[in-house]
Amino acid sequence: MLNGIERLGNRLPDPFMIFVYLGLVVILTSVLMSAFDASVVHPSSGDTLEIRSLLSGEGLRFIFGSMLTNFTGFAPLGLVLAMMLGIGLAEKLGMLEVLMRRTVLNAPRAIVTYVIALTAMLGNLASDAAMVLLPPLAAMVFHAIGRHPIAGLTLGFGTAGAGFTANFLIVGTDALLSGISTAAAQIIEPGFIVTPVDNWYFNSLSVVVLTIVAAQINDRLIEPRLGEYRGEATQVDYQEPPHAGRALRNAGITAVCYIAALVTLVAWPGSPMRNEEGGLLPSPFLSSIIPFILLFFIATSVAYGKTTGQIKSAHDVVVKMTEAIRDLAGYIVLIFAAAQFIAYFSWSHIGTWVAIHGAEVLTEIGFTGLPVILSFILLTSMLNLLITSGSAMWALMAPVSIPMLMQLGYHPGFIQMAYRVGDSSTNIISPLNPYVMVVLGFMRRYDPDAGLGTLISLMLPYAISFLIVWMLMLSAFVLLDLPFGPGIFPML
Repeated sequence: MLNGIERLGNRLPDPFMIFVYLGLVVILTSVLMSAFDASVVHPSSGDTLEIRSLLSGEGLRFIFGSMLTNFTGFAPLGLVLAMMLGIGLAEKLGMLEVLMRRTVLNAPRAIVTYVIALTAMLGNLASDAAMVLLPPLAAMVFHAIGRHPIAGLTLGFGTAGAGFTANFLIVGTDALLSGISTAAAQIIEPGFIVTPVDNWYFNSLSVVVLTIVAAQINDRLIEPRLGEYRGEATQVDYQEPPHAGRALRNAGITAVCYIAALVTLVAWPGSPMRNEEGGLLPSPFLSSIIPFILLFFIATSVAYGKTTGQIKSAHDVVVKMTEAIRDLAGYIVLIFAAAQFIAYFSWSHIGTWVAIHGAEVLTEIGFTGLPVILSFILLTSMLNLLITSGSAMWALMAPVSIPMLMQLGYHPGFIQMAYRVGDSSTNIISPLNPYVMVVLGFMRRYDPDAGLGTLISLMLPYAISFLIVWMLMLSAFVLLDLPFGPGIFPML
């Protein structure tokens, strides 16, 4: 089965070309539906929306006249670029790597499993770096304390990969996915905004729950199965930058001062960061969360870099930020094609037509409520075996799933969370995930005979357990009508 998935996935075009082909499909579909006078009545306004042909005079003017604004105005682009200016600076200076290494290496022996699981999950702050950094480090720690190093390796990779979306902080993934969700939601309701904090409560609780789950999987299942390790130690070469400890201390002091100043700004009576009623749901503070996070990472990174000697002038900050943005070149190219596809889908009214009629079909057959959401999660988890880029897959799924499920009364922020559950859980068992092969290389340092099947068999308990626990958590939130983020409930 895994070989079949790998062969099928390898035959898929590059994600950029997938969106190009989808754009062509939308253009041809708009011509056919327009020729048959297809239309739909908008449930909110009551207006009749006719399908507009993209090859008509008006359509051609839209295609070429809006091509640049489709790209530059695409919500995820600015959000992600801004976030990476800050987080990327911290990553390029090595601050996040040093922080993760020190946390794991200094963990008390009795709770080392929990510390590795927690650090791996929070490591998505540095994007994919945790999936490369944590596994060999965790293996080294486990071997040093007399435990099986492959158990530490799989604990680090399984938790970092399957729990990729969970974090106590608002990170780049939140900004990226919320921007795509906003564009999809506006197909049905212009002006609708999905913010980066819409899944914050659920993600924060997920960190606690899944850390415990991961530790139990390792201690009760993976490590007993592996037995006693009798091989030789494998050293991981690493040298900390000078004054790293003092640099982390200064960054921590800066973080505390920044947070104190921010709390004072928001809590101050009559604060401009509150809404007209003096509350925070919604408020200018929440709508401005990305700039605040950006400044937080810049401030702490500069304090770290100045102490280590990596930052001697403002020019050094600019150089590191430039390096971080350079790493996003592939993403920027992908977004150009994705933005055109979503714009065509919306302008032609095909997105609205599919959403409304799709919701009607689901209602007529009685497939609504929690079952449709759980089915959506399972569908996402299976598609993730073939399309490992979370942003690319959400850009494909969101224009259809969000408008359709909005017609059933679900909040786009909640739909986005359901997607994230399915997308994260099966990251670690996809043969197309490039980090699977990287971790397999690490594993062969301890077991030269290990193959892809060996790694997948050790990852399946994490993937399945995380998926089940997350679906149970999401079901509990729905049944108890709990908020997934500030003011974000399952239903609109």
